[in-house]
Amino acid sequence: MKLPLCYLGNPILRKKCAQVLAIDDTIKQLVQDMEETVIALRGLGLAAPQIGKSIALFILRIADDGHDDGDDTDHDTITTEVFINPKITSHSKETWMRGEACLSIPKFYAEVERPTHITVEATDLEGNRFTKHYSMGKARAVLHENDHLNGTLFIDRIRGKERQKLERSLKLIEKQYRLLN
Repeated sequence: MKLPLCYLGNPILRKKCAQVLAIDDTIKQLVQDMEETVIALRGLGLAAPQIGKSIALFILRIADDGHDDGDDTDHDTITTEVFINPKITSHSKETWMRGEACLSIPKFYAEVERPTHITVEATDLEGNRFTKHYSMGKARAVLHENDHLNGTLFIDRIRGKERQKLERSLKLIEKQYRLLN
């Protein structure tokens, strides 16, 4: 079932999420609904706070070659990765700038600096703890979604004059989507 989104201005997007204590049928159904939602919205990932659940859980749908699930990608190569109670355990000193967008901030795109490589520990939907290394686009996606679990939005990573330039647009988006929150 496609779930309704929470948008910029909704307080849940600014809360630190609680740990998932048990992977039960409710969590499994939530992941299935999140997957249907992110596919319907043509997104790369979705964090639980974006659909009103303040729990440490996000999903990613990125092909092995780093592409999203757009029309140019073979849909058979895309799997949904589930991250429950994730923790970024290391990141490279090397960074790169790249544009990001967010389903919770519609029609907004901005350059954000992030590490090129990360290591993350998390639990999968079967309850297995895993450690994975990601680079470039996948690292960026993991960091973006993980930020949601800590009450951080990608716009918070834009500083100084660049952030000042964007404030007016962000306020308009927040006002436009206020009724949907």
